[in-house]
Amino acid sequence: MTREILLLVDALAREKNVSKEIVFASLELALAQATRKKMNLEADVRVVIDRETGDYESFRRWEIVEDADLENEDAQLPISEALVQHDDIEVGDFIEEELEPIDFGRIGAQAAKQVILQKIRDAEREALLQNFLERGEHLVTGTIKRMERGNAIVEVGKIEAVLPRDQMIQRENLRPGDRVKAFLLRVDRAARGPQIVLSRTAPEFISRLFELEVPEIEDGLMEIKAAARDPGMRAKIAVLSKDARIDPIGTCVGLRGMRVTAVRNELGGENVDIIIWSEDPAQFVINALAPAEVTSIVVDEERHAMDVVVDDANLAIAIGRGGQNVRLASELTGWTINLMTPEESQRKNEAETATTRLLFIEKLDIDEELADLLIGEGFSTLEEVAYVPLTEMLEIEGLEEELINELRTRARNALLTEAIAAEEKLEDVAEDMLNLPGMEKTIAVKLAEAGIKTRDDLADLATDELVEFTGMTQAAAVALITEARAHWFADDAASN
Repeated sequence: MTREILLLVDALAREKNVSKEIVFASLELALAQATRKKMNLEADVRVVIDRETGDYESFRRWEIVEDADLENEDAQLPISEALVQHDDIEVGDFIEEELEPIDFGRIGAQAAKQVILQKIRDAEREALLQNFLERGEHLVTGTIKRMERGNAIVEVGKIEAVLPRDQMIQRENLRPGDRVKAFLLRVDRAARGPQIVLSRTAPEFISRLFELEVPEIEDGLMEIKAAARDPGMRAKIAVLSKDARIDPIGTCVGLRGMRVTAVRNELGGENVDIIIWSEDPAQFVINALAPAEVTSIVVDEERHAMDVVVDDANLAIAIGRGGQNVRLASELTGWTINLMTPEESQRKNEAETATTRLLFIEKLDIDEELADLLIGEGFSTLEEVAYVPLTEMLEIEGLEEELINELRTRARNALLTEAIAAEEKLEDVAEDMLNLPGMEKTIAVKLAEAGIKTRDDLADLATDELVEFTGMTQAAAVALITEARAHWFADDAASN
């Protein structure tokens, strides 16, 4: 049989165009499985084939485990028994016993052959996949080979990829034989079928299509900085020109609109807004809301949000049909955008001013006139009063150095009192809730005040409730609740 093994390895390696080492490893696995089946035990078997002679040896192995961790007596040995025979054995080591050669017979040989062929098929598929990935292609073109449960199986060169139903543009009717372009979304090595997953709805897809149509992007003269899509309906892309002589919008549109039309046709008629990217977040948001004209904008760095004021004539345009324009602008820029009319903005400013005035009067023990003076100079928090440099505060007309020092002392004392009170409120809050990613002390204090003191309490909340309790953005609230619920799904998976 040793000569047969060498001949088999040589023939399979040449026929399947894989290395002999892959065939040897597959054969060793197949012989180990056949040996284990012959023994009719859940044993751990290792087979070693001599690459030169074809001779092979079989070993049965026992893993050394703690006595309490023994689960499989056929493949594990408690440390207490192992120490009787081996003084220097440790948990995690293996004890091996050589087995007598077994005549596998026709059935065993057939089973071994199936394992070998499967391993070789896996190796072939992995080799094709590696060759494809090494080309670094993100935009791929292929032919739809067949449809499976609504998903399209796409032939890309010598490999098969899958275009899931939820990654297809709405209302597009793809059929076997159609040529399609798609974005390489991910590689799923755990999948039994096609491992390459494609998408025609990902924002990256439209970026790659423009790169294909606009040579200036490939040449490095322009760059697509961001993209957002409502697939099949509307998209926004933000472009940056690195050459002052190039108009980024006109270049992407092309002569008589040929370039943008080619992209739209590939996307089923999807409308595309091309805007200029700006390093200034406020200007970027203003550009992204086009064609609506913005009256004013207020940036809230802490909440990563912007209050954008537009007049009544532009409000509907800024919102867009079904909120589409503002939603895409928010996705494109990464900022939460709060649209409001001038009247709504004024009411909000008046409410915030009233809240700040009351805070200063109560915490700093000052009158309304002095509080309004501080607000008028741009102070809105106790931290600003306490820690803004003295030189800056001395520039405020009407404030003497003695009064400024007194205000700073009062602000710091108030902050210290609040910090002590916050720590007391957090004494009963569970540690695992405090350690959640995205959990801040100020948020934890607000939750504690609302009676939310454990991770499960937080996990039971609806997103709107969390926003109401803490003032967080919707996206931040969703992320925090998801983190709080993660252990539920982990427990379910473990039990299943």
